[in-house]
Amino acid sequence: MTVPALTFDTGALIALERGDQRIRALIRRAAEREIPITVPAGVVAQTWRGGQQAQVARLLKAEHVEVVALDDLDARAVGILAGRCGHPDVIDVHVALVAKRAGATVITSDPGDIAAVDQTLTVEHI
Repeated sequence: MTVPALTFDTGALIALERGDQRIRALIRRAAEREIPITVPAGVVAQTWRGGQQAQVARLLKAEHVEVVALDDLDARAVGILAGRCGHPDVIDVHVALVAKRAGATVITSDPGDIAAVDQTLTVEHI
């Protein structure tokens, strides 16, 4: 998979923490090829459980990884997009928004959630 950027959802971080070899290989390739990875802050919140996520913590410290805040402007954009698509999960909607902005492929365990927000996004099931 050759992509300009990757955006991880909660399922991707859970897969990493569980030792999934596909996600680890994907992260290694991204680092080698300097492919940026974005992780919406809400995804971190859904995954983080108080220091038990060594693999996730290591990923979030990597130079090519950016945690994207849900600031006021994005919060409003997420609300508008959620209203338009009828998707109830603001974290999924923020994942889609971040990916769209970055021109990124979404790495997810539930492609249907992301497709429900934006069918034009490229989604890779992990």
